[in-house]
Amino acid sequence: MKLYSTQEAARWATPLCLPRSSLTSLRPIAGRKADPKRRPMNQLNMFAQSQPVKPASVKGCTLIYTPRGRAREYAALACNVYRGCDHQCIYCYAPSATQRNRDDFAISSTRKDFLRKLEKEATKYQAAGITGRVLLSFTCDPYQHLDVREQITRRTIQILHRHDLNVEVLTKGGSRALRDLDLFTPEDAFATTLTCLTDTASREWEPYAALPNDRIETIRRFHQAGIPTWVSLEPVLSPPASLEIIRQTHSFVDLFKVGKLNYYSMAQGIDWHQFAHAAIALLTSLGYKRNADPDTLQSGQFYVKRDLARHLA
Repeated sequence: MKLYSTQEAARWATPLCLPRSSLTSLRPIAGRKADPKRRPMNQLNMFAQSQPVKPASVKGCTLIYTPRGRAREYAALACNVYRGCDHQCIYCYAPSATQRNRDDFAISSTRKDFLRKLEKEATKYQAAGITGRVLLSFTCDPYQHLDVREQITRRTIQILHRHDLNVEVLTKGGSRALRDLDLFTPEDAFATTLTCLTDTASREWEPYAALPNDRIETIRRFHQAGIPTWVSLEPVLSPPASLEIIRQTHSFVDLFKVGKLNYYSMAQGIDWHQFAHAAIALLTSLGYKRNADPDTLQSGQFYVKRDLARHLA
């Protein structure tokens, strides 16, 4: 795999995204002054309001569950709406996590009797007095192409709301999510994963996901509707691209979660120490504060995942 020299890597200083065959070094990024148009932080406190202090899953429930490992840093409760995902992202960890080959995983399908079982489980959570947000989803995208026809995600949100559970959606489905904007409340949250800024790179890495501008415009629409928003900067395919994503979206993103690239050989060629410090410096200069506890995150803050945080020393 080709390694670029410092001079060659300079062409990424106006970040787009790395092609899969490339690696890049990271150049120091100068800080920016906080945007005076950002809303005051005392108006950005919606994120922690409905989060359970000590998240717990209900015994016997399998559709609504407490994630483990790296996923636990993203959510206290989660639910996977579909089986598989038709976005076919090259870097996706879900096929191996679900012990399926990639070709099979890409042929997504509904889960047998899912909505009836979800209703029963949500009733148990309500009876146990457990509230908070349920993340949709980890091992699929709730707004993949299949959902346009099936609309299981919409009915999932309605069931969870009916039983005093809120949702936070993490998707690369872009404007497909706008269909359900009417269901979201300020107690919910909407998030998108952003890895690239060019259509060419996105099509190479995320062949059937919504294109970057579509995702960005969608999260802007949710923000304008008063819904808390956050961006997942994971995986990081190009550090300069991820930093540029922050610059281009911070005025309508309430919270950032910053990770790295895992499960892919090109990660070995990225200076994660430099990227971690650059990301923290940039977010701090824009008025965000770091919070090391994923269960107490609020708007106006950012979280550095443990995989990346260990490179700070």
